[in-house]
Order: sequence, then C-alpha cells, then structure tokens
Amino acid sequence: MNVEEFGSRFARVRAELARVLIGQEEVIDHVLYALLARGHVLIEGVPGLGKTLLVRALGTVLGCTFRRIQFTPDLMPSDVTGGNVFNQKKDAFEFYPGPVFTQLLLGDEINRAPAKTQSALLEAMQEGSVTADGITRQLPRPFIVLATQNPIESQGTYPLPEAQLDRFLFKVQIHHPSQAIEKLILKNHLAGFDATALKKFGLQTLCNAEEVLEMQDALSGVQISDEILDYITDIVARTRAYRSILIGASPRASIALLNVSRVRAAAEGRHFVIPDDIKMLSPAVLRHRVVLHPDAELEGVSADDCVTAILREALVPKTIAA
Repeated sequence: MNVEEFGSRFARVRAELARVLIGQEEVIDHVLYALLARGHVLIEGVPGLGKTLLVRALGTVLGCTFRRIQFTPDLMPSDVTGGNVFNQKKDAFEFYPGPVFTQLLLGDEINRAPAKTQSALLEAMQEGSVTADGITRQLPRPFIVLATQNPIESQGTYPLPEAQLDRFLFKVQIHHPSQAIEKLILKNHLAGFDATALKKFGLQTLCNAEEVLEMQDALSGVQISDEILDYITDIVARTRAYRSILIGASPRASIALLNVSRVRAAAEGRHFVIPDDIKMLSPAVLRHRVVLHPDAELEGVSADDCVTAILREALVPKTIAA
C-alpha cells in the first residue's frame, strides 16, 4: 500500500465514523492516529458523550472485534486477562480468555479500579500479550485500548500510576457539543438512529483487520528529516526544564510523536512529516506525561498551558524532507 492509497482509505473511514459521531472529528482523528501508530488512547470526558458508541462504530467500520470492560473497585486482574479454570470433564485446567483478548477494547472509567487491576493492562498495552501461570499468550492484532475516565467525579476513584499513563499514546479531552451539533444529534435520533443497531443505520464496513495491519506497515514509507527529529527532541527536552513542570516527558513521548506524526502525514497524502504535524499532535501526546509543580497547580496552570508555551518557544525548523 502506498501513501496515496493510505490517505484515501483513511478519509473514507473517517467520513463513515463522522456520520455517527457528529461533531467529534478531532476525537475520531486522534483515535485513528493512535490505532495506526499501534498506540492507545485515554479519553477524558463526562458520561453520555459517545465514548462507547465510538468503539462500537470503530469496530463496525474497521471490521474488528471489540469488547467493553466496566472498571469497578471490586474488579480483579483475572476479570480482565482471564485465567485457568478446572474442567471436570477433561480433568485438567483450561485457560478462559478475558475481555482483553479482542482487537478494540473499551476500558470504561478505568480509574475506578485499584492499582493491581489497572496494572493487568500494562503488559497487554506494551507487549500485546498476556501472561497467566507462566504462559504468555499473544493478543489479536491490531490491538488498541480506549480507556475513559471522568474528570469530575473523584469519590471512589484511584489515580492512574505514571507508568500506566505513559503507556497511552494520547490523552484526548472530549467536550460537550455545541447547541447546533446537539440539534443535529437529535435530528439523527428522530430519523431513527439507534446506537445499538449500527448496521440498520447503514454504517458500512470499509476494511478488515488485515487491511488495518497493511496501513500500519505502510507508514515506513513516510520520511522524517533530521530537522524534524531535532524539533521533536527539542520540544520533549523543554518539558524537563520548564519552570512549571516538576517531571518532564520521557523518551517514550519522543517515540510517540515520531510514530504518530507519520500517521498524520500519510493521512493527508504526504510522504514526509512537516512541523505542523508535530505542533498539532504535541498537546495530546504530552499533557498526561508531565507532572506539574504543586505551586503551578495552585495557580491554575494546566499541562496544556505548559505545552502551548513550550511550542511557542521551540525553534520551528525551516527545512523539511520532500
């Protein structure tokens, strides 16, 4: 698959998803970017904004399997990964795979589960495999975790450990729609839209899992110049020295920017990455990877404020690969 074919298929998938998720084009783009960059997405937003619908629609359009886990305080690691159960007929233990054995996994309200359950996803997200009783089992490909957390409710929640936050390629913030967009949503429902019956709505399957893997492999043809690499490392290095940031981003952030910038370039039909790709993607890549100074938090400074200031200060390269 060449870059032109990649861009054409990406545009068709994006347009099909936008028919269902009205007014959420940026969220759709970021989820597709992450999937094709072999990454995962943490979505922050209040309930009722279409996060579950996004995963179901994505699975339908891409022809991939999807599962949903509702994280609760009493959820055990084996409820996520699966485990061995004794089969009396066979007089032996059998492994019963958990919901993580899917291609698209929605982890709803992930910060409601304790750390030991959250950590059950770490190996799956990083290695694409699950180890139980000493046996490692590979997960289906492609594999992406879309985890949600509520920014308002704090009672009964557990903060995600930094190690797990760093596994998410993006942190995407989903907001309430405008009044005009909400009116379009209502008209959709008046016309018979049913989120539980997407096929009846006419949502098409445009590709399959093998073609998604082809798109992932096609990204090796997107070039990145040394100037762009310098730009990426300069931005990430500045997070480690910025006055309001206590702990800056790790090299994993640089790798994330590298990978996902190639997706955005290919999605726009380009064979090379430009500075605008890095600028557009930096907030979603960096906002969850930095830890602010307590004084900065008291003053109301946000991670996005810091990233915006860093992008203003970083020297934008004048030359790009063509």
